Amino acid sequence: MSAVLDTVLDAAAAVCLVVGALMSLAAAIGLVRFPDLLTRMHAGTKPQVFGLLLMLTAVALENRDPVMIPLIVLGWIFQLLTVPVSAHMVGRSTYRSKHLNRNTLTQDDLQEVLNRAGKSATESAMERATESAGESHGEDAAGSAAGDAAGRAAAGTPAPSADGRRADGQQTDGSAGTR
Repeated sequence: MSAVLDTVLDAAAAVCLVVGALMSLAAAIGLVRFPDLLTRMHAGTKPQVFGLLLMLTAVALENRDPVMIPLIVLGWIFQLLTVPVSAHMVGRSTYRSKHLNRNTLTQDDLQEVLNRAGKSATESAMERATESAGESHGEDAAGSAAGDAAGRAAAGTPAPSADGRRADGQQTDGSAGTR
């Protein structure tokens, strides 16, 4: 290769390395400075993935070995596939556990979906309880399992799991167990 091409590739690698490092630094500062988990998650994913792409590009430009290109591309593709999925799962668990600041949300599309899902689950539980109570012929519906399910559905209390706990962690047998 010519000396001019080497100089241009070295300069491009240096620029990619510096900009990639700055993007990673911006991600780190955002993780420390942003107020809640959702904004921190955004800061930790978006600039970090782009910073990694630039740093891997700098490595490829500086190495100049064609064997390295598939390895670098593979590393970047894995990063592109795993970071958004993990960020989505963290955001979803944060939302569902209500560990977020609703004042910082500009648009909340998930709340409407959860309200509809909860409403349809309550209605279907009531229908099942009504059908079961109608089939029991003379059995007191309030004391039956169907009556209990209908009462839980109407009160918004989740059904207990197999270990005797409700979804909110409360014991159903009156003991003071913790999850």
